[in-house]
Amino acid sequence: MSRLKGVAERDPRAGFRAERRDGGASVPQGLLKAARKSGQLNLSGRNLSEVPQCVWRINVDIPEEANQNLSFSATERWWEQTDLTKLIISNNKLQSLTDDLRLLPALTVLDIHDNQLTSLPSAIRELENLQKLNVSHNKLKILPEEITNLRNLKGLYLQHNELTSIPEGFEQLFNLEDLDPIQNTTLHLVFSSLSSLVRLNLSSNQLKNLPAEISGMKRLKHLDCNSNLLESIPSELAGMESLELLYLRRNKLRFLPEFPSCKLLKELHLGENQIEMLGAEHLRHLNSILVLDLRDNKLKSVPDEITLLQSLERLDLSNNDISSLIFCSLPYSLGKLHLKFLALEGNPMRTIRREIINKGTQEVLKYLRSKIKDDGPSQSDSVIETAMTLPSESRVNVHAIITLKILDYSDKQTTLIPDEVFDAVKSNIITSINFSKNQLCEIPKRIIELKEMVSDVNLSFNKLSFISLELCMLQKLSFLDLRNNFLNSLPEEMESLIRLQTINLSFNRFKILPEVLYRISTLETILISNNQVGSVNPEKLKIMENLVTLDLQNNDLLQIPPELGNCVNLRTLLLDGNPFRVPRAAILMKGTAAILEYLRDRIPT
Repeated sequence: MSRLKGVAERDPRAGFRAERRDGGASVPQGLLKAARKSGQLNLSGRNLSEVPQCVWRINVDIPEEANQNLSFSATERWWEQTDLTKLIISNNKLQSLTDDLRLLPALTVLDIHDNQLTSLPSAIRELENLQKLNVSHNKLKILPEEITNLRNLKGLYLQHNELTSIPEGFEQLFNLEDLDPIQNTTLHLVFSSLSSLVRLNLSSNQLKNLPAEISGMKRLKHLDCNSNLLESIPSELAGMESLELLYLRRNKLRFLPEFPSCKLLKELHLGENQIEMLGAEHLRHLNSILVLDLRDNKLKSVPDEITLLQSLERLDLSNNDISSLIFCSLPYSLGKLHLKFLALEGNPMRTIRREIINKGTQEVLKYLRSKIKDDGPSQSDSVIETAMTLPSESRVNVHAIITLKILDYSDKQTTLIPDEVFDAVKSNIITSINFSKNQLCEIPKRIIELKEMVSDVNLSFNKLSFISLELCMLQKLSFLDLRNNFLNSLPEEMESLIRLQTINLSFNRFKILPEVLYRISTLETILISNNQVGSVNPEKLKIMENLVTLDLQNNDLLQIPPELGNCVNLRTLLLDGNPFRVPRAAILMKGTAAILEYLRDRIPT
């Protein structure tokens, strides 16, 4: 009982009563009992208007079960309980916390985000072991000076409050590694003192300038400046050698910054700005870059030096002003990169067919590589359809078969793929099939003739209500587009598609994520937006170690399982347009990393 001595001295009655002055009944005894063993208590989303007294006194009072059991087994010795170290009371209706907070001196994590708190008690200074404090999404008007006593604090989350200043001595929190601060014009004065900071979130703060003092954070790896009013970036930022992730989305930047010293920079997010030019000088130092997001800008061209980014995996150029595939617009040499994701949608492209862009990254890269050697088909090689030719009667594009290795019979509005289409393949190698925008009710059986060579299949915009076994026998299939059909299930035999990396099931009639997808371990991208999906299995998703993109937008998800936060391999998780209440829109806007962290914090213990 010596562990309780310090508390007992302040409260003579401590340890000799099992008092419940208020809503202790709102916390199940089984939950309290488990918390005494694990040291963790999660009361998130229980509609609490105040913290029950039994929570504050969990390590002080004799537990209720002690009066009910006279012979204790090894697992029921309440006096050998563990001090509470993690308390989560987020998503409730708390308006205040009492000074009884001091009765939990062993706390290392206190999460009270999404409440209605207007202040914090001065007793918070006694939580000397506290390492993580989350008070975001409250109504705090001021931070108590006592918070500067929390010298072991590593994570502090303050965003979405009504704070206008920080207390004096804030720079004494020199162990801070993760900071989500507030809209505050004086915060930059302590930047250079917070030398341990690893992650800094300055998003949605209406910042017009970044303070040069930010360069004093020598260990900073993750800087989020999304949704501000920035027109330029201070040159000092380019000298931050530890920087790995930089978010500058939704600002007013006109030029891409140069980063000569940021040798470790892996992700650079510049979407939704006003950048008009991308020069070689902006790219030559990005030796380690994996993700470059330039969507929704005003770029007219991409320099040939883009090929210097040999580590680049994801490049988003969608919704810009790139008009053609020529050296001064979009270089063919882009095809030399080993990209996993390339987005070009929303550009006024004239020299690359829309259907190729719609088929995805690998097909675009394949096309670009072919254009390096061949500047395009001549009219004599191509099929020329006259105004008198009906779409369903047009001949097969032989040039596409020979040069691009594509069997293309799309946009014909036909209910049947003629035998002459497959006959035209002859001895040529075909890697892609495009039968999109027809009226197909079933997959052509002759597709099986190409099972040993085809890697990409596009059957979108048809009337398919089931998937035939012929498709499941395409041994090399890596990309499958089935969007805009009438599908509500997938056959178990699809498990044999051991090379499948991307599947697009958007705009169908699925009510659950098909079970067979969980068993295709090679899947990297699942697009299943605009269906009626009501649930997903986070435990099975977690096993899919290669899955990096999951699009569940516009479905019928009433709740998001917190365990989904354990799917740490996900880089893109899209959840907009579902009827769930949490996470809130503000969390969704912050991106995948913030969503996953939010969900992890809500996992019951």
